[in-house]
Amino acid sequence: MGAGYSDNIVEEIKSRCNIVDVIGRHVSLKKAGNNYKGVCPFHNEKTPSFVVSDAKQIFTCFGCGATGDVIEFVQKYNNLDFHESIEKLAGEYGIEIKSASFEAEGKKASFYEINREAAAFFYRNFTKKANPAYDYMIKRGLEPATLKKFGIGYADEEWDSLLNYFLDKGVKPELLLELGLVSESKGKFYDKFRDRVMFPIINTRGKVIGFGGRTLHDGTPKYLNSPESPVFSKKNNLYGLNLTRQDINKENYAILVEGYMDVISLYQHGIRNVSASLGTALTENQAAMLKRYTDHIVLSYDADSAGQAAAARGLDILHKTGCKVKVLHVTDGKDPDEFIKKNGKEKFLKLVNEAMPFAEYKIHLLKQRLDIGTTEGSVTFLQEAAHILKDVSPVEADIYIKKIAKETKISEGAIRLEIYGNNNSEPIRTPQIVHNLESGRRHSAEKNGPVKTVSMLEKHLIRLMLLKSSFVPRIKPYDWVFVNPQAFTIYEMILSIYNDDEEIDIKKLEDSLEQDELRALTDILDNVHLADKEEQVYQDCVIRIEEARMAKREREIIKILSILDDEIDKDKIEELTKELMEIQKAKKRG
Repeated sequence: MGAGYSDNIVEEIKSRCNIVDVIGRHVSLKKAGNNYKGVCPFHNEKTPSFVVSDAKQIFTCFGCGATGDVIEFVQKYNNLDFHESIEKLAGEYGIEIKSASFEAEGKKASFYEINREAAAFFYRNFTKKANPAYDYMIKRGLEPATLKKFGIGYADEEWDSLLNYFLDKGVKPELLLELGLVSESKGKFYDKFRDRVMFPIINTRGKVIGFGGRTLHDGTPKYLNSPESPVFSKKNNLYGLNLTRQDINKENYAILVEGYMDVISLYQHGIRNVSASLGTALTENQAAMLKRYTDHIVLSYDADSAGQAAAARGLDILHKTGCKVKVLHVTDGKDPDEFIKKNGKEKFLKLVNEAMPFAEYKIHLLKQRLDIGTTEGSVTFLQEAAHILKDVSPVEADIYIKKIAKETKISEGAIRLEIYGNNNSEPIRTPQIVHNLESGRRHSAEKNGPVKTVSMLEKHLIRLMLLKSSFVPRIKPYDWVFVNPQAFTIYEMILSIYNDDEEIDIKKLEDSLEQDELRALTDILDNVHLADKEEQVYQDCVIRIEEARMAKREREIIKILSILDDEIDKDKIEELTKELMEIQKAKKRG
C-alpha cells in the first residue's frame, strides 16, 4: 500500500470504484458468464484474453499475464504511481482523501484552488478581449488550439487586477503572497505578474502548482517564475509533462528542452514527447521523474554557451540516474522553437537521430576547450577523455579509443593505459541486474549500493563454474536465478572470459570486478567448499531451481482459476487443473 493513506481510504476506493465500470471506460467489455471479456489494453492481440471479474474485483490477461485490482489497473493504464492513481479515482468518485504524509492537506487544497482560479483569470484575460499577449503569441506562430491546450493566459499591466479579483472572493492576500501571486511593500499588496504572457505550470495530477510569466516588452527579468511554495517545487516538476508523459512513454524517449516556448512549439509541430526544466539546472529529482516514463533522453538546449553548459550539467545528472542520454545540436537557429518553425518537423527529427551520445558530446566539448595541437593540451585532453570513458561500456570505450587515437595521433595503448591502468584486462562494467522472480522483470541495481546477501544457490553455482568451466554452458539456461546484483555481475564476468577449453582465470575475473563484487567473490572462494562432489551439487541446484519455478507457476494457476467461469471456460479450467495437479504431484514426489 502507498505511504500516507490509511487502509480505510484504500478499501473505500476499492469498494466504491467498481472495476468493471472503471475498465469499461477504456476497454470494450462483453459479458462472459460471471465475468467480462475484452481485448487486453497492455499488449497487441486479436482474440480477447483480458478477463475482468465483477465478483472478485480483479482483472487478469491470459495473454501477457497482467493482473491486479482497480487501483493497479489505473496505475498501469495511465502510467501513474500509487499516490496519483488513488487521487485520480478519489477525484472521479467524489471520495475525500486525507494523506497522513502531508501536513495541512486542507490548506494545500486551498492553494491548488487559488492557483486554478488564477489560471482561469489569466486565460479569460487572454481570450475574451484584445490584448498584447495574444497578439504576441500569434505572431510567434502559435495556433489558438495550441494556446488553449496549454492554458496560456495574460496578466495585464494594472497593479491590482488579480489582487482585487481574489479580494472580491474573500481570499486573504496573505495566501496570495505565500503562493507568489502578489508581492508586498510597506504593508501594501500588489500583483506580482504584470503585462506578461502567463504559462500555468501543471503537475502530472492535473493541478496548477505555479506560473511562468514572459515580459512583453524590454522589462526584466525576461521570465518571472512563481517562487517555491507549499505546492510548488521547481526541482520536483517539469513543464508540459502533464500533457506529454504518455507520448514520452509511447515513443520511448523524451526530448528535454529549456523553455516553455520550446515545449509548446515542438508540441504544435507534432513532436509531443517533450518537456522542459523550470528555469533551473536539471535536478536528480527531475531526472528520476523522466525515468518513470523512459530511459532514453535527448537534451535539446539552446545553442549559446549558457545552453551548452546547461546541457553538460544535465548530461551528467541523467547519466548518473541511469538514463541513455544524447545531446541534440541545433544547427540553424538559437533554440528548438526557432529551428522547427523555420525548418519543420522532419528536419528536427533528423537532428534527433544525429544527436551525440554521452561520451561523444563530452569529448566534443573537450576538443572545443583544449588545443590538442600542443603537448600540454594533448596531455590534458587524454587525461580528461580517459575519465569520461571510464563511465561507458567497454564496447563504446573501444570505439572512442580508436577515434581518439586516429584524431590525436596518440597510440591506442597509451589511451587504454590512461583509462584502465596497468591491469592486463580492461574492467568490464556490465549493468548489474536483479531478476524479480515474482514479476518476471529485471531491474537495474544501484552500482554502488550495499552488498546484499548472496543466496547459497547462487554461491554454489558460481563455485561450480570456477572449479570446472564445463559447468558454464550447463548453468547458462538457469541464469535467471542470479537475483543478487553482485552475484549476477560475477556470473556475467565469468561468461565474458569463458573459453570452452580452458578453466576460468580467477585472477582475470578478480581484476574485472569492483569492490562489492570482489568481496562477494572472495566470500565464495573462501567459504564454499564442494568436497569433490561437483556433479551431485549441480543436480541438487537444478532440483531447487525447478522447485522454485513450479512454486511460482502454481501460484499463477491458482490466481487464474479463481476468476475463470465454470461454464464458459471449461476447457481452460480443465487444462489448468491438470497442469496444477501435475505440479502438486511433482512437489510431493520431491
